[in-house]
Amino acid sequence: MGDLMGKKRQRAADGGERSLIGNAEDRDAPTTGFVYVLAFFSALGGFLFGYDTGVVSGAMLLLKKRMNLSALWQELLVSSTVGAAAVSALAGGFLNGWLGRRICILLASLIFSVGGVMLALAPDKVVLLVGRIIVGLGIGIASMTVPVYIAEVSPPHLRGQLVTVNALFITGGQFIASMVDGAFSYLSEDGWRYMLGLSVLPAVLQFLGFIFLPESPRWLLQKGQNQEALQVLRWIRGDQNVEEEYDSIKANIEEEEKEVGAGGVVLLRMLSHGPTRRALIVGCGLQMFQQLSGINTVMYYSATILQMAGVRDDKEAIWLAAATSATNFVFTLVGVWLVERVGRRKLTLGSLLGTGLSLALLAVGFLLSAQSSPPVTLHPVDPNNSTYRLYGSCEPCMLDPDCGFCFRENGTKVFESSCVPVHQASIDHAAWGRCYNKTEDIKSPIWAYNYCPTSYSWIVLMGLFLYLAFFAPGMGPMPWTVNSEIYPLWARSTGNACSAGVNWIFNVLVSLTFLHVAEYLTYYGAFFLYTGLVFLGLLFVLGCLPETRGLQLEDMENLFMGQLCSCGASSPTHNRHVHYIRPSPGCSSAQYGALDSDGAIAYITLK
Repeated sequence: MGDLMGKKRQRAADGGERSLIGNAEDRDAPTTGFVYVLAFFSALGGFLFGYDTGVVSGAMLLLKKRMNLSALWQELLVSSTVGAAAVSALAGGFLNGWLGRRICILLASLIFSVGGVMLALAPDKVVLLVGRIIVGLGIGIASMTVPVYIAEVSPPHLRGQLVTVNALFITGGQFIASMVDGAFSYLSEDGWRYMLGLSVLPAVLQFLGFIFLPESPRWLLQKGQNQEALQVLRWIRGDQNVEEEYDSIKANIEEEEKEVGAGGVVLLRMLSHGPTRRALIVGCGLQMFQQLSGINTVMYYSATILQMAGVRDDKEAIWLAAATSATNFVFTLVGVWLVERVGRRKLTLGSLLGTGLSLALLAVGFLLSAQSSPPVTLHPVDPNNSTYRLYGSCEPCMLDPDCGFCFRENGTKVFESSCVPVHQASIDHAAWGRCYNKTEDIKSPIWAYNYCPTSYSWIVLMGLFLYLAFFAPGMGPMPWTVNSEIYPLWARSTGNACSAGVNWIFNVLVSLTFLHVAEYLTYYGAFFLYTGLVFLGLLFVLGCLPETRGLQLEDMENLFMGQLCSCGASSPTHNRHVHYIRPSPGCSSAQYGALDSDGAIAYITLK
């Protein structure tokens, strides 16, 4: 083992002398359009991921009235997809290693298609639930397969951008879903069928596209299909000389098999092998902190934030939610532009810092709203003698999941306010009293469940916008991008399956615990808690995440040779001296290999 590790370090050192020149050659080499075709059809899986998770919020506004869904059924229809995705993401590692990336993407698009048809034609809520579970299975497989496939077919100088395109398609899917929700919200009868069923179109497009697209050359080499792997590599790289890249990948696979063995449970082999164990901790930690930073809570709570700002109409709320999704999409596009310019590490650190400050601003907005919470001025006779009578203002009433706030308003002034029980079958109205049979008349009292009217909503809206602006370029795509890169080929499927599973598991945990956390800590307390977790994530990334920009996938393992959190300060050239030699006028760039942008030549000498 020691000899093999020494050989790997020596090979990395030998390659290090050529890395700066090699990277310059990679950037100057022409990139075939076929790479972008592969990235586009692969990222359709990300689009479906975003669409199916985003469309449900608007569809639920129509479904709960059409099918008379209780709060329990609404939670089931939303969380069942996330739970199914967590299971299939964990199983996706085995499927990727067994069937390959291409077959798994075909399988995911087929599952999407079946689930979409079932959702569009669902006669009742039970079939709807089954359809949501099926869609969740497709989302889980796609979420861990697509980044791996894109990373394995991309040239090093484009890999970060192309993998981040998958995250761009996720946010684009969420944006399109909110637009579709807005368009079909005017069809009160069957609008939800179109919302949920339209996911079939991109799923079919992806399925048809991947019938003609190749398997990952790295997976083919791992399975001993050498000639086919070489043909695919030539197909992807076009006119470039691929023999050196092919030999490097092949030698690395053979070395890995000698080093860690070819048999046994892959996860156990990863945990017993230092570099992959450290990479797995970093990858899973990134996915965990992505969810602990509260993105799904913020997106879920955006509708409530809009209600706090005075939006009462369902259709208007749907269109404003589309603006929220558009913000997420636009700033993910910024991440695509930045990832190969500033690197994964700096982009993630900057994103976490801005996200933490934005969450603190959100928390301050909720704190000010709680301190100015309107008082309860009416105490109607209670037929059941409920505890709601103990509440003297909106804030404690709103934090009780069994109660809501019924009030009238005149401009910004709240009057004739009362705290009454929520209806057991629907949170849209009170169990009894004047907010039970309320109408759309402007003189009708307003029913507020889960929020309080406030004049500080502009602070919360600003916090929401800044949160998305900082989260979307970095912590949105980078956990997926980094995880697609940092594992050796033999561990890549399992590593991505584990990290994707961690993402979905913490997605469920945060979603299920948010209301309970808010009940005990209040909403501002919950967002202060997320702020603290984000700054823990910042420390984790600062200490443990190395820079992976520009490296070959086969060289990533060298970043994790040292102790776990000594790699954060590392870079591909952290222990190398860089010398720049100005060429003489009679020398051409071809004689010197590759010129830097200022006309200097980069040579690297290892200590």
